[in-house]
Amino acid sequence: MSVDHILPDDHATQLADMFRLMGDPSRLRIIYACLDAPVSVGEIARSLELSPSLVSHHLRLLRAARVLRAARQGRHVFYAAADEHIRSVLKDMAAHVGEPVDHHSED
Repeated sequence: MSVDHILPDDHATQLADMFRLMGDPSRLRIIYACLDAPVSVGEIARSLELSPSLVSHHLRLLRAARVLRAARQGRHVFYAAADEHIRSVLKDMAAHVGEPVDHHSED
């Protein structure tokens, strides 16, 4: 048996850390809220019914992991998905979760 794609150890560690970070439901909802357009901390907090300080804490972690990017406009900071990779992975996984389960398929 041949393996065509090998993930280097350092990439596997970085990827596992990123998935661990996104494994928190609040952080995942924050990322998802930022997928289509830049959103302010206040907008995120209101729409997700979270405190602005908690949202800010999560945003700091997500920026440090290069999942989200920030852009200042006047006194406000707006957050968006860091790139198309993040957008694609989350939208694809959300679509996968939303698919009906086929109990008759073979493993």
